[in-house]
Amino acid sequence: MNFSRALIITSVSSILSFSIFGCTSSVTLPSNSSVMSNKQTPEFYGTLDPYASESVYFLLTDRFVDGDKTNNHEAQGGKYPSFDIPLNGPDGQQANVGYLGGDFKGVLNNAEYIQNMGFTSVWLTPIYDNPDQAFNGGDKVAFGEYYKDGGKTGYHGYWANNFYQVDEHLPSKDLSFADLTKQLKNKHDLNFVLDIVANHGSPSYSMVEDQPKFGEIYDQSGKLVANHQNIHPEKLDPSNPMHAFFNTHTGLAQLSDLNENNEAVLDYFEGAYLKWIAQGAHALRVDTIKEMPHHFWKKLFDRIRQHHPDIFIFGESYSYDAEFIAEHTRPENGGASVLDFPGRKAITEVFENTDSDFSDILSYLHLDDGIYQNPYELMTFYDNHDMERMNATDEGFIDANNWLFTTRGIPVIYYGSEINFMTGQPEHKGNRNYLGQQRIEQAKNYIIHNELTSIAHVRKSSVALQRGLQVNADFKGDLASFYRVYQNNGDNQTALVLLNKGDSEAEFTLDKMMSTGLWTDAMTGQEYLIDNNNLALNLTVKSHGVAVLLLNSPINNSELLTQLLSQQSKLHEAASQ
Repeated sequence: MNFSRALIITSVSSILSFSIFGCTSSVTLPSNSSVMSNKQTPEFYGTLDPYASESVYFLLTDRFVDGDKTNNHEAQGGKYPSFDIPLNGPDGQQANVGYLGGDFKGVLNNAEYIQNMGFTSVWLTPIYDNPDQAFNGGDKVAFGEYYKDGGKTGYHGYWANNFYQVDEHLPSKDLSFADLTKQLKNKHDLNFVLDIVANHGSPSYSMVEDQPKFGEIYDQSGKLVANHQNIHPEKLDPSNPMHAFFNTHTGLAQLSDLNENNEAVLDYFEGAYLKWIAQGAHALRVDTIKEMPHHFWKKLFDRIRQHHPDIFIFGESYSYDAEFIAEHTRPENGGASVLDFPGRKAITEVFENTDSDFSDILSYLHLDDGIYQNPYELMTFYDNHDMERMNATDEGFIDANNWLFTTRGIPVIYYGSEINFMTGQPEHKGNRNYLGQQRIEQAKNYIIHNELTSIAHVRKSSVALQRGLQVNADFKGDLASFYRVYQNNGDNQTALVLLNKGDSEAEFTLDKMMSTGLWTDAMTGQEYLIDNNNLALNLTVKSHGVAVLLLNSPINNSELLTQLLSQQSKLHEAASQ
């Protein structure tokens, strides 16, 4: 395919052989057609995992919307209060490390908003009970500072002390966790992603004075089964039943580091997570997966899959090394998908920089090199709660979403990205700030939100964009084009994706690997007939725009077929290793 920035005055309809009656019976295949009579249509797909059809909206529950003020517990904490603890910065900037009121009801009240954007799953931060005070140990956190927990609370959910109990800030009298997942699914067709933690509990030592729940772990009956007792890990006594849950070395910050070799730890988490799956969790996201050895996750996932063999699991291995994070995807290591951190790096580098070349984004895809067990099952993203939000313009976010929802992988969008919320800010500068109902109402008319909604719905209805093999055509400057091809069990769809991240509209001359047949623009419904007399078409894509053309019949171009056969073979080879 060739790209031209110059505008061609000739209309598309005059360039194409376009049938206004939609008649295709007379279409003849070109002489280079790879379709042969009496031979079965070859099967092409990136993945057959049902979860590939999902797209995920990720939100930090306490910072989304306060739907029920009766569960805010504003007076909680006593000497170390836990509600609304601001971190003040220059020029009126502010972050917060206390609870701010977001809850299950705030999520459910806005489930229609999430559904209408085109998402099919909601991922919430952990739901488990966390300590009720601000942590008085560690290094005191201040605005803009990294890796400090002193003065913070467990508003984010990752400091659990009872993995069998929902934190009191989240449910309402008429809305339990089971009620939430049921209503999300039945009323809004939204699946629930449960965020699980097994590497650590709450901050457990360095406290000025011992605090309740910190460093403690309780079981389903409320019985204390582990207690760090505000003791440095190196001074714990492994023979003490209260210490046996923990390792005798330091881990992340002052968090209790759980003993991956203790069978009781494995039993504890198996019971906890099976409980929440039974109450409606549809998939699992695994926090800090790289901090625990592979053998622990293999055992835990095997136990869970004995009860739920098809459950989708993806982990957070915070590393930009593809070969390293790919280890988690191997069956012998637990066979989990992972969040695509190398992809995040490439995506932000391209869409934060208006002078970037689209070809720079290709490095992370690993479509046929066998790095990952299956690259099509990775979770792709550009923003999350642990790093700086993408520092891009509104147009940069639009371009990133157009890429994310058409290329390989399962897209994840972090709350607020649909309005460019807290642009470029890390955790203690506003990355996790409160969104609120007013901003959600404003978002419904925001350009990023609207463009995201458009492309998310295209993906939602296209099996090729969800599961198809990806064959790249041209990537140069502000323009990119590629194919996604799905042929399986009689279902045939090819998606031709055209992306323009430039500030002016651009014309694409489509003459590479084009199959004959009736192509349909997924956004406008416009139809284009490609036949033996017209094997190319010109199409204009608006600035910061995307076009997706769909062909719902088997491919018949020999060059494309050759590339697909090669990639499918390599994908199967990687999966069998």
